[in-house]
Amino acid sequence: MRPPLDSPESSETAATIADLPCLDTRTDPATAASDQICRDFRDALGSFATGVTVLTTLTSDGRPIGVTISSFNSVSLQPPLILWSLACDSPRLEAFRNASHYAVNVLAADQEWVSDSFANREDNRFSGVRVSKGLADVPLIKGCVAWFECSNEARYPGGDHLIFLGRVQRFARGEVTEPLIFHAGRYRRLRGDSGQ
Repeated sequence: MRPPLDSPESSETAATIADLPCLDTRTDPATAASDQICRDFRDALGSFATGVTVLTTLTSDGRPIGVTISSFNSVSLQPPLILWSLACDSPRLEAFRNASHYAVNVLAADQEWVSDSFANREDNRFSGVRVSKGLADVPLIKGCVAWFECSNEARYPGGDHLIFLGRVQRFARGEVTEPLIFHAGRYRRLRGDSGQ
């Protein structure tokens, strides 16, 4: 099982918080302490449960691309805005930076394999994934809990990531209601109503 791409332990993001100040710990006690702080910070971040999404768009030559992301949040209802982030060293960054539109596909509990497909380094991430065309022909992954089709409103630097602000042009909820959850380095499922 692979973590979402924006997770510090992701193989896609070579320069994350887990890597930057955490160098060779075999020779320098101060570096070893810094490495421990990085691991502790990563573990603390993992305490926050998130949904799992796949962001999709088209490259300038019309190829569909996508990445697994857990850093998706609502920003505003009026106007409808969302945000997400992608590592600055991601090979897909320029395509998303330059895209006029992209889609947030909120994965369902039975779509772990979709998350894994879009979190790996393979080129053909869409293999076996059923899609339909959304706004600007951006692929929408079928079977999701929800979709948010966005215009690429703004981008902001955020350390080793680029923060994307999207204006929601269209959205929909799927027939499936249970989302895929990521917590403490593992996929999770909701256990139902708490009874309160």
